[in-house]
Amino acid sequence: MQDVHDLALMLERHTPILVIETHEEPRALDLLTRLAIKRGAALQQWTLTDGLRRLGFGEEPGLEQSEVPERALLHIKQQQQGGIFVFCDLHPFIAEPQIVRLLKDIALQHMHAGKTLVLLSHRLEVPDELMRLSARFQLQLPNEQQLMTLVQEEARRYAAHSGTRVKTDEPTLKRLVANLRGLTYSDARRLIRGAIVDDGAITAEDVPEVSRAKLQLMDMDGVMGFEYDTARFGDVAGLDSMKQWLQQRQQAFLEADTDLRPKGMLLFGVQGSGKSLAAKAVAGSWGVPLLRLDMGALYNKFFGETERNLREALQLAELMSPCVVWIDEIEKALAGDSQDSGVSQRLLGTLLTWLAERKQPVFVVATANNIHALPPELMRKGRLDEIFFVDLPDASVREAIFRIHLGKRGHDADAVDLGVLAAATEGFSGAEIEQVVVAAWYASAEAGKTMTTEPLLTTQQLVAAANATQPLSVTMAEQLQRLRLWAAGRAVSAN
Repeated sequence: MQDVHDLALMLERHTPILVIETHEEPRALDLLTRLAIKRGAALQQWTLTDGLRRLGFGEEPGLEQSEVPERALLHIKQQQQGGIFVFCDLHPFIAEPQIVRLLKDIALQHMHAGKTLVLLSHRLEVPDELMRLSARFQLQLPNEQQLMTLVQEEARRYAAHSGTRVKTDEPTLKRLVANLRGLTYSDARRLIRGAIVDDGAITAEDVPEVSRAKLQLMDMDGVMGFEYDTARFGDVAGLDSMKQWLQQRQQAFLEADTDLRPKGMLLFGVQGSGKSLAAKAVAGSWGVPLLRLDMGALYNKFFGETERNLREALQLAELMSPCVVWIDEIEKALAGDSQDSGVSQRLLGTLLTWLAERKQPVFVVATANNIHALPPELMRKGRLDEIFFVDLPDASVREAIFRIHLGKRGHDADAVDLGVLAAATEGFSGAEIEQVVVAAWYASAEAGKTMTTEPLLTTQQLVAAANATQPLSVTMAEQLQRLRLWAAGRAVSAN
């Protein structure tokens, strides 16, 4: 087994302290036990509940029953016997001066006494005094073949218990396995079991549930959110140039080698013009998870933590691949000012490096309302593939938007004059057209004195609602003109 081989190599390098960060404590202990038996080394484990006890050769309790870590470490320091000493609950005490001194004393005995300390925890920050005496070891995660084996094992277990075979199909099974990548063996097994026992089948509906549960297990829910509500290109009116560009790259993103795989795009334009819906449509049409990176949630008052949060979020995106990462209103996090102590610049540096060097299939959709606030380094080709300007919809697209929103509310779009509505909403964004439909709905419902049945909307009611609306193209005419001037020659029209 590769983990046993790699761990044995680290021990042979005579590193006094090994740090293993994992949520799979039983698996790590099993690996250490097998390795100790193979090497004929004594293996002892300390926990807060059991104190220090022997593992491996007929486990013997009672070596040092104290739950106080100082006593256990002092016991190990004073004994003559070498071996491997695993501390499972030391992370709350690791920074205490006496603990640091005892760990250092034992580590310095390593060459003549053969004592190796293993610090095992879900997360552990090693004090600076011990950094040069320690090394980190990471348990390998299951690959796709091993994940498929886990699915087969859980399917057989369910069949043996229930008497019925698990139903699925090959495309769904492949998507499930792809979405399990990056999980530990135990976490993957739990999610597989949950997908099966619900209805005795692995269906397309199980895949987003597994992706969301995976995100929560990785403890980034909030900074990196899973978006259930995706869309299709058919839900997006207009933006034909951008749709064609994306369709040409879909197969390359899902199947091509790293050098040919598209990296992402930047969308900017007037608010409410469909940028967010377009981001959702990419993921929905490509059939991959959509993750939303909340740049505001990254910020932390402690020095360096904000950048660390971003690095962990981007690593999580790679583990969730293939996926689409949507960074909404990216300019608000990267614009920065003189009061942020350089945090925005460090964030920008971390993001630019990742955009240029990532190897996993992660497609980035960054959206911005104020393109002038973005740093020029972000817009260089090689980080993102294209910059699209999303302008206000023309008359034909406005008709299509009315058709979509009327259809969503159960109305026959052919019962109204779409041409008249398009003319009445010159300069309206897609979001403003939706609000015209909503406002007309309320007005019609009030006139009919009912909110329980769908009112019948007329062209006149919709035009009246449009006339009562002041679009952003009027209230922000100067800003819109600046965007159009900047986009000319610098960006590709998404329409």
